[in-house]
Amino acid sequence: MEFLGYLGAFFIGIIIGLTGGGGSILTVPLLVYVLGYNPVVSAAYSLFVVGTSSAFGAIINYRKKLVSVKTGLVFAIPSFIGVFVTRKYIVPNIPNIIFENEEILLSRNTFLMLLFAIIMFFAAFSMIKKTKINLQEINQKHYLIKIIVQNTTIGIIIGLVGAGGGFLIIPSLLLIAKLPMKKAVGTSMFIIAMNSLIGFLGDLKHINVHWDFLLPFSFISMIGILSGTYISKYINEGQLKKGFAYFVLAMAGIITLKELM
Repeated sequence: MEFLGYLGAFFIGIIIGLTGGGGSILTVPLLVYVLGYNPVVSAAYSLFVVGTSSAFGAIINYRKKLVSVKTGLVFAIPSFIGVFVTRKYIVPNIPNIIFENEEILLSRNTFLMLLFAIIMFFAAFSMIKKTKINLQEINQKHYLIKIIVQNTTIGIIIGLVGAGGGFLIIPSLLLIAKLPMKKAVGTSMFIIAMNSLIGFLGDLKHINVHWDFLLPFSFISMIGILSGTYISKYINEGQLKKGFAYFVLAMAGIITLKELM
């Protein structure tokens, strides 16, 4: 099964390289359903994999001048506080049994995977339906409040499910910071790297990290990113993202059915 895990890491890296993100949302299901880790540990490992992969991508984009470091820091501070607090204080205190009666038993693991499936549904729909953005909708008087509230919320979501959150961060960079799309993608990788790695630090006291697995897994994912970046030159990005979105949608449905049955 470990071989399948490493193969999955390579596939996830290819998806990230092809689409500029998105593949990270498959990391938790891979760790839970293929490799048998529980959702809490899987989310922590996912944060490390997503963080190192995004840092790798951010460096590549920074060299192309497609990362706004100043904007990234402004957006990252409230979100990585949200991630760190969630991973260090909230997740460890979620009870093993959240709700129980004669007919229903909702465990922490089931709750986290169902929440993850919901995030996958939103991510898939955001890739399928390209929303037209009206920059005039943003009231500049509420600029700072929007950044703090929205990105703290994003940080909490990332902390709970272990996903990178690019599909939440990029629209914020487009709408609030008014960055061009390519620069928004590059800057989001910078933000995701900080969010994920700081969130992972919040887990270190609560889980026993198997570095002999996690480091090779992350390295193979990076090789996949390089491969995906190369392949992307020969593939229609729009069609690829839509196809991947339907795959994520199907995965979300499977996870939901598996957890409810």
